[in-house]
Amino acid sequence: MTESLTAFELLLQIDQRCRLLAADLPSQPTRQDSWSGIGFRLGEQWYVAPMGEVSEVLHEPRFTQLPGVKPWVKGVANLRGRLLPMMDLCAFFGHELSAARKQRRVLVVEHDDVFAGLMVDEVFGLQHFAQDSLQPMDDVNGPMAPFIKGRFEREQGWQVFSPFTLAKSQSFMHVAL
Repeated sequence: MTESLTAFELLLQIDQRCRLLAADLPSQPTRQDSWSGIGFRLGEQWYVAPMGEVSEVLHEPRFTQLPGVKPWVKGVANLRGRLLPMMDLCAFFGHELSAARKQRRVLVVEHDDVFAGLMVDEVFGLQHFAQDSLQPMDDVNGPMAPFIKGRFEREQGWQVFSPFTLAKSQSFMHVAL
């Protein structure tokens, strides 16, 4: 007499047969040679922030202005129940934010005790570069110099901007007049 299999045993047999007959999936090449970041524009300059240093990108939210702060501190916004300080990154570096509000975005940075929104002129999404194409930038001068960590070349140059370095700087943390 043949013994009848339970539904579970039948499934186990099917699983074993499938595993025996299945071809291995082709292994995907590792992308460790690739560097990724969020591309954005301040004025006429193109920047890219390392992936791990921007927690999200937002459309410009409504915010409440604050008294007694520097002009580049735009105010605070409510982001899912958390107060998000809004900083005009262009004004922080002595430039003007573009008039095209529709394109403006906010890069949210969360590092140690700092939670801030950095307003930029435009965001170009995820950018990928060959890791070995990162060029040092020793000739950077001006207020942005401490925050620039190199450069990638394409149709235009992309300067690597570090929001984490900005979040640690005393000039960024000193918001009161």
